[in-house]
Amino acid sequence: MRRESLIWTAVVLVIAYLTWRAVSPLITPVFFGLVLAYAVYPIHKRLSPKIGDLRSALVLTGGMLGLGGVVTFELLMMSVQVAASFYQNVVDFFDWLLTQPLPPEVLDFLQRFLDQLVPRLSEYISRQAFSLPMYFLQLVVFLFTFYYALAFADEIVQEIKLSIPEKNRKLGEEILESLNKTLGALVRAWLVLNVIKGVLMTLGFLIFGVSDLYTAIVAGFLTFIFSFVPLFEGWMIWLIAAAYFARDGSYLHAVGIALYGFFLVSPMPDYTIRPMMVAKDANLDETLVFIGMIGGTWAMGIKGLIIGPIVLNLLLVLLKEWKRAISKEPSRRRSQAPSKPAPHPGV
Repeated sequence: MRRESLIWTAVVLVIAYLTWRAVSPLITPVFFGLVLAYAVYPIHKRLSPKIGDLRSALVLTGGMLGLGGVVTFELLMMSVQVAASFYQNVVDFFDWLLTQPLPPEVLDFLQRFLDQLVPRLSEYISRQAFSLPMYFLQLVVFLFTFYYALAFADEIVQEIKLSIPEKNRKLGEEILESLNKTLGALVRAWLVLNVIKGVLMTLGFLIFGVSDLYTAIVAGFLTFIFSFVPLFEGWMIWLIAAAYFARDGSYLHAVGIALYGFFLVSPMPDYTIRPMMVAKDANLDETLVFIGMIGGTWAMGIKGLIIGPIVLNLLLVLLKEWKRAISKEPSRRRSQAPSKPAPHPGV
C-alpha cells in the first residue's frame, strides 16, 4: 500500500512539473487577460442582458483585439525607430570619439571595444525582432483568456464558491472578499493613474516644445495605452522625445523631458502615487501596499505590481483568522475542563 502511494505521488509530481513547464511561458498573458476581464466585467454585466453573455464577451474581445492591433502596430513602429536611432547614435559617438586627440593606447582600446560592441548590438536587435512571433502568441493567449473569463464569469465564480470547504466557509468568503476589494482598488487606481499620465505627457510635449498640439495629444493617448502594456509603460514615450532632442543636439531639452517623464509619468508615480490611491481605496496601510508593489515587481516582474499587494492583504486576513482561533482556544479548553466531583454527603 505504501509503495502504491509513493508511485502515485511521484506520478502526480511529474505531471504537475510538466504542466508547469508547459504553462509557465504563458502565465503573464493569462494573468493580464484575467485582470482586464475583471476590469471590464461591469461593462459586460450591462451589455449581456441585451445581447447575451457570449455575444457580449465576443464584442468586448473584438474591441480589445482592435485596441491590441493598434498598440502592436504603434509599438512595432516606435521600437524599430528607437532601435535604429540608438544603434546609429552609438556608432556615430564612437566614430567621433576615435577622431579625438587621445593617447594611442586609449584609441586602440576604444577600437577593440567598438569592434565587439557593434556585432553584439546587431545580434540583440535581431533577437528582439525574431521574438515578435512569441509576442503575437502571447497576444492570442491573452485574447482567449479574456474572452472565456468574460463569457463564463458567473460559472467561474460559482465554481470557486462551491470549492470552499463547508468547515472553513467563513474564512474562504473573507479571503474572496479581500481579494475582490484589493483587486478592484488596484484596477481603479491603475485606470485613473494612466489617464493622469496621458494628460501629463500631453502637457509635457507642449511645455518642452516636442511637437504640435495634435501630436502631443497622440503622445498622451499612446502613454495611456502603453501604461497597460507590460514592460513598456509610459516611459517609452518620453524616452523617444528625449532621444529626438539628443539627436538634434538639444541636450538641455532632452534632460528636461526625461526628468519630467521620469518623475511625473513613469516609473516614479507607479511606486508613489499608486500605493496611496490603492491604500485609500482598499483601506490598507500605504507602507504595506508599497512593499507589496516593490517586492512583487522584484520577484515576479510587472505582474507582481498587482500580485504583491493582494498577497500581503490575504496574509493579513489569514493572520487575523489565526489570532481569532488562538484567542478562542483557551476559552474552549476551560469550558471542556472536567469539573471537580461534588463532596460526598457523608463527608
